[in-house]
Amino acid sequence: MTTPAAGEDLPLDTLNAWLADAMPSLGRVQAVTRYPGGFSNLTYLLRTSRGEAVLRRPPLGVQGGRAHDMPREARILSVLELRGVPAPRAFVTCEDPSVIGAPFYVMERMEGLILRGATAPAGWGAAEFARLSEAFVDTLVAIHGATPSDPVIGGLGRPMGYVGRQVDGWTERWQRARSDDVPMMESLATWLAASQPGESGACLVHNDYKYDNLVLDPAQPGRIVAVLDWEMATLGDPLLDVGTSLGYWVESGDHPAFQALGLGMTALPGNLTRAQLWARYLEKSGRAMRSATWYHAFGLFKIAVIAQQIHARYRQGLTRDERFARLGDAVRLLAEMGSAVAAR
Repeated sequence: MTTPAAGEDLPLDTLNAWLADAMPSLGRVQAVTRYPGGFSNLTYLLRTSRGEAVLRRPPLGVQGGRAHDMPREARILSVLELRGVPAPRAFVTCEDPSVIGAPFYVMERMEGLILRGATAPAGWGAAEFARLSEAFVDTLVAIHGATPSDPVIGGLGRPMGYVGRQVDGWTERWQRARSDDVPMMESLATWLAASQPGESGACLVHNDYKYDNLVLDPAQPGRIVAVLDWEMATLGDPLLDVGTSLGYWVESGDHPAFQALGLGMTALPGNLTRAQLWARYLEKSGRAMRSATWYHAFGLFKIAVIAQQIHARYRQGLTRDERFARLGDAVRLLAEMGSAVAAR
């Protein structure tokens, strides 16, 4: 936890005045710290006179966009709670930007272990990672069990043409956000558009499903207490969701620079390989066997675009977080890796 940086702090007087009407049971906010791990929406721990809660708001310098739509994210959490998918409960939502400077919502604090970096928690070995990586896949299958037959899920997006829209959308985001020439990103975008597969179905997709978006039970490594960061969730093709997870999934033989991005926990002994993750997902979801190549390449391209969007905000002076200064190198590395996957 960190003290909010200048410009990222919360105005407690106006926040408390709003909460007194919207959620008096929460009590008065007495202290605020910020969760430092995220790269997009800002997440704060509120310590109140009666307990704790978590507040989410869009990042500085961002106006609009579905990924930063706080009321939408809160509605998704409410749907998940009703369907038994592990996720925090959303308590209250504020759409009035005058309260803290942007729309926000307050949710349940989920306590547990979050894996970050490349060093295993004390006492963890191959057996613990084997259980976790299997639970990782099985929970994604459960998320994908929410289908358009549910009216709330059905209202999240348009299932037909999802694959093509994703390729076009992420390519357009790249063009808008790029600050340097990265020829491999251009060629990878062209390959993805020319080689895209047919639709495999439609369901709720998380769109950023990886280890550090999970809260785990420290005593039971295979038990996922909550899945976090639903800002990019929508109605779409589940195999693209798996492809994004493959893009984040590091193996021990991968380039050291890729492992150094902070995603390397999956490279430790006991974890499924990318091929095993893909095979387990297809088996558990009952989907027909097919190649993971296109989906993996798409995942790497998409993650590169996300990194570039954040890097562009840093270059424009819209955020001061020094972690973002190095993301330009990550974009080039991810483009290289995506191109190598496509070449296979």
